[in-house]
Parts: sequence; C-alpha cells; structure tokens
Amino acid sequence: MNGRWLRQGFLYLLVLVAIVVVIYSFLPQGQSRTQDVGLATLVQDVRQGQVGEVTVSGSTVTWKRFDSDQQFRARLEQGDTVRKVLQDAGIPLEQQPVVKMEQGRPWESLLNFFIQLLPVILIVGILFLFLRQAQGTNSQALNFGRSRARLINSSRPTITFADVAGVDEAKEELKEVVEFLKYPEKFASLGARVPKGVLLVGPPGTGKTLLAKAVAGEAGVPFFSISGSEFVEMFVGVGAARVRDLFDQAKRNSPCIIFIDEIDAVGRHRGAGLGGSHDEREQTLNQILVEMDGFDTSTNVIVMAATNRPDILDPALLRPGRFDRSVVLDRPDVKGRRAILEVHARGKPLDKGVDLDVLAKQTPGFSGADLANLVNEAAILAARRGKRRIGMAEFNEAVDRVIAGPERKSRVMGPKERQIVAYHEAGHALVAHVLPNADPPYKISIVARGMAGGFTRFLPEEDRHLYTKSQFKDMLASMLGGLVAEELVFGEFTTGPQDDLERATRLARQMVTQFGMSERLGPRTFGRKEELIFLGKEIAEQRNYSEKIAEEIDEEVRQIIDHAYHTAKKVLMENRAKLDHLVQVLLEKETVEGEELKALLEAPPGEEPALPPATPPQAPRPEGEKEREKAPTPQTIVQPRPGLAFEGGGPMASVLQDGPDH
Repeated sequence: MNGRWLRQGFLYLLVLVAIVVVIYSFLPQGQSRTQDVGLATLVQDVRQGQVGEVTVSGSTVTWKRFDSDQQFRARLEQGDTVRKVLQDAGIPLEQQPVVKMEQGRPWESLLNFFIQLLPVILIVGILFLFLRQAQGTNSQALNFGRSRARLINSSRPTITFADVAGVDEAKEELKEVVEFLKYPEKFASLGARVPKGVLLVGPPGTGKTLLAKAVAGEAGVPFFSISGSEFVEMFVGVGAARVRDLFDQAKRNSPCIIFIDEIDAVGRHRGAGLGGSHDEREQTLNQILVEMDGFDTSTNVIVMAATNRPDILDPALLRPGRFDRSVVLDRPDVKGRRAILEVHARGKPLDKGVDLDVLAKQTPGFSGADLANLVNEAAILAARRGKRRIGMAEFNEAVDRVIAGPERKSRVMGPKERQIVAYHEAGHALVAHVLPNADPPYKISIVARGMAGGFTRFLPEEDRHLYTKSQFKDMLASMLGGLVAEELVFGEFTTGPQDDLERATRLARQMVTQFGMSERLGPRTFGRKEELIFLGKEIAEQRNYSEKIAEEIDEEVRQIIDHAYHTAKKVLMENRAKLDHLVQVLLEKETVEGEELKALLEAPPGEEPALPPATPPQAPRPEGEKEREKAPTPQTIVQPRPGLAFEGGGPMASVLQDGPDH
C-alpha cells in the first residue's frame, strides 16, 4: 500500500516538475537575463563610458552597463584579449574598464545542455511509469491476447469431495480422473490413457462448478479456471490467442487441469451463426478443438467443462479424443437431498426437533443451490426472530419462501375473497387426498405470498421418474379441484384458477401429442419442434399431421379435461361436509399442515377429527404457495431426455397455487 502511494506520489511530482520546466522555458526573457551580442557592442559601450568592469571566463566576455541590470555577453576570437580588442579599436589604456579574469567552468555547457533536455527526459519518464503501472494492473490495453484463467495451486485451501453431496456417481467418475493424475503408472501399465476431457452436464444449480472446485482440491495439481465468455472480445483473433496462451500455460504446468465454465458460450454448432459461418466465436472454438486433440497429443492436460445445454454443442467437441466422458448431474433424489442438507447444515446450531428427512421429502425437484438457499433462509429467519438455534418452524417457512416468495402481510383480502381462496385451496387438497394416484397434501395456506393469494403444497411419498395415465388423470383432477370447489359453493368460478387451467391444458395436450396416452389416436406422437441452435430456444412447432388430426387432438384434450372436471366434482360433492369443515378451520387458522391436516381429511363425516397435541404457537409461517408456473410447475412435465422418463421441474414441482387474482 505504501509502495503504491510512493510510486503515485513520485509520478505526480514528475508531472509537476515537467510543467514548471516547460512554463519556465517559454517565459519571455526579462531585464536580468544575459543577452548575447558582438564585440562591437562592447567597444561602443566602453567609448560611451557605460562599462566599469569586464569579466573574462575563457573566451566569454560579460559586462553590465551603469544604467541597467542587463548583462551582455560576447565571445573573443582565438588569440585575442579584451585589452587588445579595445586597443585595436583606438581606445586608450586609461579609458579601458577593469578586466577581471575568471577561471572557466567546462561543466556549464553540459549543465545547459541537460537543462534543455530536461522536458524530454521528464516526458519519457512519465510514459515509462504509466506503461509499468498498466502492466502491473493487468491492463486490457496491453494484454488482449493473454489468457484470463485463474490458477489455483494445490497449496491453497479449497473444496474437497467431502463438501459435495447428492452426486455420488459423478464423484466416482471424477475421482478416477484425479487418480489418473496422481498415479499415472497404475493405468499406463495396463495400456490405459488419460481421458482428454470431461464434460459436466446438468440443470442450473446441480453443483457442476462446485464439483470442479472439489476436483481442484483433491487433485493436488495446478488447476486453471476460466469462463467460456472470457475468451471472446470485440477484437478479431483475441479469443483464439487466449486459448493458445491458456494451453501454453497448462503445458508448462503439466500435469494439470483446465476448467471451462459455461462452455456453450463458445462451443455452439459451427455454421449456425446469424451473421455468417466464420465469426470470432467459431475461430475460438476451432482453436479449442486443435488444442484438445491436434498434432501435439503428448501433453498430460485434462480439460473439464460445464454446461446445461449439451444439445447445442458442436459434435466435434463431443467426440472421443476431446471430451471422452460426459458426467450427468441431475437434480438429487430424496437421499441426495438429505445428504446435501447435512452438508449445508454442518456447523450451524440446529434445534433438536429439526428433521432433515422430512425436509428432504418436502423439497422434490430442489437442486443443490435451492437447498443451500433454503438452509441460509432458515438461518436468517432464526436470527431475525432472536433465536440461538434454527428450528423446524424456520425451515418450514424457508421452504415456502424459496418456492413462493416472502409473505405479503400488506395484502388485505375482504371476507368474501378470503372465503373463495379458502374453498379453492381446500378443493385442491381434498381431491388430492381422496384420489389414490395423486400426491397427498401436506400444507394449505390462505396467506398471500408472491403473486398468489394462497397455496396447497404436497408431500410425495417417493420421487417419481415415470408416470402412468391413471396418475396423470388424478393429477389433472387435483389441479381442477379449486375451480370445481368455487363453482360448487358459489355457483361460478373466479379468475383465480387461471394458472390451474393453463397447466392442466398443457398436461392434457402433452398426454395426447407426446406421451401417446390417447385412446382415440393411439400410441403416436404429433408435431416436431424446431429450434435455432444459435439462439438455443424453440422457435416453432412443425405440424406433421392433417387438419382432421388437429381437430381430433383438440377433441381428445377436451375429453381428458372434462373427465378430470367431473371426477373432481364427484369427489367434492360426496365430501361436501368435510370440505366445509376444512374451510372453517382454514379461515380461523389461515394455515393447516402436517398431522393436523391429515386428521381433518381422514375424519369421518360429521365427527370432529382427533387432532394431534397442540404445539406452542409460532410466528405465522408463510404458507407454501402454488407456483406461478412460468417454469415447469407442480405437475408440469418437462421434455424427457433420450432413455429417461420425463422429470418434474424445479422446486415448484409439488405446489398448487392460486393465480394473481387470489
């Protein structure tokens, strides 16, 4: 810090001196300055009696006039003296001024020369300091072609495999890569070669970058980390130059690991660019391909990369010899979520009543990042409430906050609207409880959160990867339970079920056009989606069927929705007394969950439910709200990967919530 201050102070001092010297050199000559003249002026001044003393220094003669401070200077010819010059001019000896001899100073000429060069020296020095400072701060102006990769040495404390949970299969694959680097002779003796590259694939938040950091901590070799977007600049050729510099550094530190995060920024299909087939991004990709598997294949450098869009990567990047392995990191199952919660809860003071198994079951579809956020939110809530330990109440509320957002205490509903919301949410829960293939309800709330006026959250008995037609039918009936309850009680339904209708219609159409679950059209798929690889998103759906088939698809979707509607209506009409009682409890308590909700739903008609022992009152907990369904929602189905069943999408996968009007 002090050294930097001194350098900057010296720089400012140089600038100030340069300004003073330049200004001084351009000042007009004053009366006290020396004026160069000829010897004729000296002779004239002596004749006029204006000179009393003359000083001779070598061949230079200086004098002053009596009436002025102006000093004059002249030069003598070789062999001449002042007296001889004056005598030759006819001036008698008695009229000549006093002549003082002064020893010559040869360094004066050198000093004058240095003073004249001083501005130039100062300017050169300032430029030199500026350039040194620019290089010391990694200025982009001088380092366009230098790689921006960050080198992580094995001596630095980093994350290890013990800090990563829920992805056991991926950890095993990467442990093998670490062994390749630590004990190469073990594999070389069997003729095995080190994998050139490992591609980490998975949805956002599943721990791809965290796993790469764990490899860096375990490998004990240099680890270069860079993002795909850091290669490309506005100047042509910079990306390829940075790739060359990165691999040159890696070869000098071999064996080592290079990690490229979000490689899809530079690894998309070539020839798919909107502005041409050979742009800067493609030059960068070409250089990566050459460096990974070009003529020089003897280096012991492993390349790791992470992406959540493997479908848009160039095929040349994915072939064996470049990325030999593709490690899939999916959203964790119940066991994985339990392990992740343990990792993030490590070192935090938890209350004895905290049950991580229940939390793991409440969070289907949560990624590792979602679970880390959940634990952090619970800790923040406990600190806000002045507690010394994090309790189950904070964790339950944190689940609701992550899914649906914070509680909106300022949103006040009238008695009528509040009653509509209560019947709507009770309808969802009651239909899901009665139907055998629907997930059992875990929590109902009519407290507004986010954009929803209330929500119903479910607790799946197990993680599902495959769904049947009967399960879809019960899920659709549960989605429409809120609409049917409103219509049954009030004679018409409101705008609240808008989101339920949207999701139900989408699921019914998927059953017909994608999953082949239509009795009328049979096991067939209809429509083919098209997308621009460069944009990475669907832009259209090509219809590969006739208008007649389109009408039949619409009719089949209508029949599926109608069947779900009538199923929900039948359930609610048969359990009307239980529905009314559940609504009364909701209006009184605003939130019902867990064993209390289960007792209310299982109580025989006309009997009071056997409620569990009362628990100490807790701060009103935001109730898990029904998802806004912009991302894959509760029962929304996400496109399946080849060889796998479709998956539920995201943390919202077990929530039904009301639309903005509620």
